[in-house]
Amino acid sequence: MMFVSVRMKNMQDFSVQITPRQEQIVRLVRRQGYISNEELAQHFGVVVQTIRRDVGYLSDNTLLCRCHGGAMPISTVENIAYHDRQVLNPGSKDAIGRYGARLIPDRSSLFINIGTTTEAFARNLTGHRDLRIVTNNLQVASLVARRLDFRTVIVGGELRPQDGGILGASATEALAGFRMEYGVIGISGIDEDGTLLDFDLAEIQCARTIIRNSRRVLLLADHTKFARRPTGKVGDLSEIDDLITDRPLPEAFQERLEIAGVTLHIAETT
Repeated sequence: MMFVSVRMKNMQDFSVQITPRQEQIVRLVRRQGYISNEELAQHFGVVVQTIRRDVGYLSDNTLLCRCHGGAMPISTVENIAYHDRQVLNPGSKDAIGRYGARLIPDRSSLFINIGTTTEAFARNLTGHRDLRIVTNNLQVASLVARRLDFRTVIVGGELRPQDGGILGASATEALAGFRMEYGVIGISGIDEDGTLLDFDLAEIQCARTIIRNSRRVLLLADHTKFARRPTGKVGDLSEIDDLITDRPLPEAFQERLEIAGVTLHIAETT
């Protein structure tokens, strides 16, 4: 089978091996916007299941967005829907969450913010004892709620029904009332210069508050986050202590981490 290599914009050392048909799918989606799987199957003369596999692979590598029975371009102004993010790279997110959980000692205090990767982290805290958790993520709270030796605080604020995020001025103020040993955060994008990016201003304010009030900050980010460019600035690499991801990073980016004093951890996926 013939393959072509597509280099992701800006992070040129990342490359993705795709077939000629997959390359054409990416070009069609970028030119036309949303296209259904049925339309793509008819265009290429293949069965819908083949297109679903192609779209899933391209979505996993952040070349397009899989949604609603088809595909659409990746947006810089709107995040992928929560239910689509839940099925995006679940193995990588679980590996990152498992690795991150191993960095947290028993009897620790920690913030956990919004995101499907931080939810994977929360699922991997089952072997811990006597944790003190503050979160603005209702999904995270439900994942740790049954542990009798965990003390969990859910900050007050406006509930975002799509993903269980708790946001707004009251949530930010409540987070600022704590000083925790660890801040465990997810992110929507990382620019090549080390800028941490996200979509929602209210979510950004909560993440900034967590960073400011944590003694050690763990950033959980799979490889797809290095190809996404949201418009909102959360902060900079220099404000975090540990970056946990699922693939080796380009040498130039590793140098940025070293300059910023960030420890890089690569979580092995199964």
